[in-house]
Amino acid sequence: MTLLLLLALALTLQTQVQAPGIDDVGWLTGCWEYSAGARTVEEHWLAPRGRTMMNAGRTVQGDKLVEFETVIIREQDGRLAYEAHPSGQPSAVFLSQRVADREVVFENLQHDFPQRVGYKRDGDSLVAWIEGPRNGQTRRIEFQYHRVACSGD
Repeated sequence: MTLLLLLALALTLQTQVQAPGIDDVGWLTGCWEYSAGARTVEEHWLAPRGRTMMNAGRTVQGDKLVEFETVIIREQDGRLAYEAHPSGQPSAVFLSQRVADREVVFENLQHDFPQRVGYKRDGDSLVAWIEGPRNGQTRRIEFQYHRVACSGD
């Protein structure tokens, strides 16, 4: 009888501490845009498929491409990995530290800047942020996105 109780308790704990899966960040799916003056930042997240999500992002100033980035979020060893490939910089991988309802934070403390990348969605609004040390102080940069129609829709 005691063994059955222990097994039941172990199964209950196992289901409560479930590793995050790619569907837990499926709320990122779609096209998002942030504008400030002549500067526009866009992110286009593909829906979860094959235990991954992919993003194509770009920043334009007027009619000039300033930077671009591709990102893959994938399941890795019971966590989510955010693999960033920014233009003109080496790739970096950040691992999930917090996965909640419509919020996710990834971290890589060995990376110079940023060391944290986060997203939080509220309806048709999405706050994305990067954070880390810069000149001896913690710096946080936020992007206040709003949902837009994806090209071709």
